[in-house]
Amino acid sequence: MSRERLVSSFVDYALITIGAVLVALAADLFLIPNRVISAGLFGIAVIVHYLLGTPVGAVTLALNIPLFLAMLRWGGGWRTGMRTIVAVVVMSVAVDLMANRLPSVTSDPLLYTLYGGILDGLGIGLVFRAEGTTGGIDIIARLMQRQRGSEPGQVLLVLSALTLAAAALVFGIEQALYAMIVATVSSMMVDLVQQGLGRAKVALIVSARHEEIRKAILEELERGVTVLKAEGGYTGTERPVLMCAVARSEISIIKRLVGRYDPDAFIVITPAQEVLGEGFQGLRSAA
Repeated sequence: MSRERLVSSFVDYALITIGAVLVALAADLFLIPNRVISAGLFGIAVIVHYLLGTPVGAVTLALNIPLFLAMLRWGGGWRTGMRTIVAVVVMSVAVDLMANRLPSVTSDPLLYTLYGGILDGLGIGLVFRAEGTTGGIDIIARLMQRQRGSEPGQVLLVLSALTLAAAALVFGIEQALYAMIVATVSSMMVDLVQQGLGRAKVALIVSARHEEIRKAILEELERGVTVLKAEGGYTGTERPVLMCAVARSEISIIKRLVGRYDPDAFIVITPAQEVLGEGFQGLRSAA
């Protein structure tokens, strides 16, 4: 293994470890003391904990063992499998080690659902970013997709609904509703970690004075421009389209710049989920 790949693997496992500990912190500080569960096997372990007094982490790990074996055999091999095993083991051990050693931060539903979801999503997002999973229903969804062609989202939705239904029976409808809020906040946080805070825009510009506009963008805005070959749908004439990725703060600048050269230009500005490369975040730092 090259030094670069070795460093990359080390960073990935460090992220997985940090992410797993954050998930455990969310559980011990906000969720478990207030009887709020997360979806999947971790949620089932919390339910069993309140019914039988068993350690949450140990039950989570035990429930995941057969899934680990199935994943290594049918779910994508050792790379993802080992990262998932590390994430679940660290998370399970951390939950039990910190249980009863950390105070319950708050009993206010707004605070424990909001901050529990943020911390949980931050941890899961870091694990996902390092190409791991937090086990449980993620593994089941992956296996169902590979073996039966099932849509992962549908499998996750069904299994999450079953877990929340069980929570409603044990803890009551109100706690299950709080769990749904946590799941929503956590999901939003996962997306934020995966995609970053930056939201760039892509401008598509059609103009008879495209050459002047292209030069102005390059020289004044100092952004790259791609010239796309296009054809007018009505006239059938060839008409170049300028494509330029810009930061949100530069949208008004590029509109004024285009308007200066061609007030009749046609501009389409669309959101870009993520832009990587020159002038934006580099591929290495985003990986």
